Amino acid sequence: MCILVCGALLFGSRLIVTAPQNIVTVFDFANCYAVPPVVQPCERVAFKTGYLAVVMNAWCGYLFVAVAVWLLWELWSAVAPKPITDDFLKLLDDSFGRSWRRPHSWPWARLGWAYGFTMIGALTAFSLGLIASEVIASSKPARPPTLHVETSERFAPVR
Repeated sequence: MCILVCGALLFGSRLIVTAPQNIVTVFDFANCYAVPPVVQPCERVAFKTGYLAVVMNAWCGYLFVAVAVWLLWELWSAVAPKPITDDFLKLLDDSFGRSWRRPHSWPWARLGWAYGFTMIGALTAFSLGLIASEVIASSKPARPPTLHVETSERFAPVR
C-alpha cells in the first residue's frame, strides 16, 4: 500500500511540477533579417502553444494526488479497531489484548526477530547484487576471435 501511495504522490507531483515545460514558443525570424530599414524592435515570437498539454498534465497530477489521499483514507478506515461482539472473544481481549495505540506495549522483541532477519537477508542480497554488477561492469569485454584465412591461389600473368 505504501508503494502505491508513494508512487501516486511522486508521479502526481512530478506531473504538476513539470507541466509548464510543455509550453512551446515558436519564433519567426523572417522580419528580423529583411532588407534595411528593419523595423525595430523585431518581433520574433510567432505564437505559443502547448497550454492544453499543461492543463492535462496538471489535471492528471492532481488526480494522482487525489488517488493517494483516497488510498490513505481507505487504509486508515481498514485498520480502525472494530468492536468485539462475541463474549468469549471479549474475555480473551480483556485478558491478553494489547493496546496498539500505545507503542510501549508493542511486542518489540518479536518484531525485531521477525523483521531483523528479513532486513539482513534483503541487505545481503542487495549488496551481493551491487558487487556482482560492479564486477561485471569492470571486467574487460571479451575480444572477438581474429580470423585468419589461408588461400592457395596464386596470381601470375597469363602467357
